[in-house]
Amino acid sequence: MKKRIRIKSSTVLVLITVVLFMVMYTAGCVIYSDKGFSHFQTFLNVLITNAGLVCVTCGMTCVMLTGGIDISVGSLIAMDCMFLAVALGIKGYPAIPMVLLVLGIGLVFGLVQGVLVGYLEIQPFIVTMAGMFFARGMTAVISTQQISITQQSNAQFYAWANAKINLPDFLGYTNKNGMVIAPFIRPSVIIALAVVVIIFVVLKYTKFGRALYAVGGGESSARMMGLNVRQTKLKAYLLSSFLCSVGGICYLLNTMSGSVQQAKGLEMTAIASSVIGGTLLTGGVGNIIGSLFGVMTTGTISTLVGTNGKLLSSWANIATAALLCVFIILQSVFALFKERAK
Repeated sequence: MKKRIRIKSSTVLVLITVVLFMVMYTAGCVIYSDKGFSHFQTFLNVLITNAGLVCVTCGMTCVMLTGGIDISVGSLIAMDCMFLAVALGIKGYPAIPMVLLVLGIGLVFGLVQGVLVGYLEIQPFIVTMAGMFFARGMTAVISTQQISITQQSNAQFYAWANAKINLPDFLGYTNKNGMVIAPFIRPSVIIALAVVVIIFVVLKYTKFGRALYAVGGGESSARMMGLNVRQTKLKAYLLSSFLCSVGGICYLLNTMSGSVQQAKGLEMTAIASSVIGGTLLTGGVGNIIGSLFGVMTTGTISTLVGTNGKLLSSWANIATAALLCVFIILQSVFALFKERAK
C-alpha cells in the first residue's frame, strides 16, 4: 500500500506540471500569436536557451531524490565557462581536450562533495555552500574580465555553437516575404535530451536509480535493505557535478563567453524546476520527465515576459516564486498523506 501511494503522488505531481505547462504555453500562443509566439521555433528556442539548465536540473533531481541539495551548480558552471573561455578564447587550445578536461573537473568536484556528504556525513547544504564559494572564487582567480570566444580565437568551438540541425519545412512558418522559415535546433538540445533519456533509464531500470529513491525514502530502511547509503550519496553528488559540467558546456555554447557573474542564481532555478517537476524536497519521490517540464515551465515564463516587452524581467522571478510556493504546498499535502499511510 505504501508503494502504491508513493507512485500515485509522484504521478499526480508530474501530471500537474505537464498540464500547467500546456495551459501556460497555449495561453501564450493565443495572446501573443501576432508576435510569433505560436511558431514552433519559439518552443525550440525555449529548449535551446535552457539546454544547460536541463542538464543541471537532471543532476539536481538525482541529489534531491536522496534528500540532499546542491547549491554549488551555478558557481561550477561559471568556473567551467570561464576556464573554457580563457582556454579557447585567449589561449586558442583545441576544443575537444579542453571540453574533456572540464568534464574531469566536474567529476573531481563531485567526488570531493560526495565524500564529505556521504562518508563524513556533513550537511549537504554546508558542503555545497562551500563548493559554491570555492567555484565562484576560482572563477575570479581565472579571470575577472568577460571573455568571449570568437571564430578567430577558436573556429572549432565557434562552429559547434553555430551549428544548426534543420527540421522539416512543414514545421516552420511563412514570413511576410512569402519565404518558408524552417525550424532548427542546436547541438546543445541534442545533448540535453540525451541526458534526460539516460537519467530516465538510470532512475527507472538500474539498481543505482532504485537506491536513490530508497535512500531518500528513509536511510534506516535503505540500510536494512542492504544498500550502501554512503556510496549512493557519493555517486549522486558525483553525477550532479558531472552533469553540471555537461550543462556548463551547453551553457557556453549558448553564451559563447565567460564572466564572474555568469549563471548567478542558476542553482535556485534548478531547484525550483525540480520542485515544480514533482521532486519532493524531503527525497524519495521525483521523476526526470517532470523535471524536464519544470525547466520548460520556468523557461516559458521567461519567454512570455520577454515577448510581452512591457514587463520587467523580474516578473519572471516573481511568477516562478509563486509557482514554487504552490508546489511546496502540494508537496506538504502529499507528505502528510504519506505519513498518515504509515
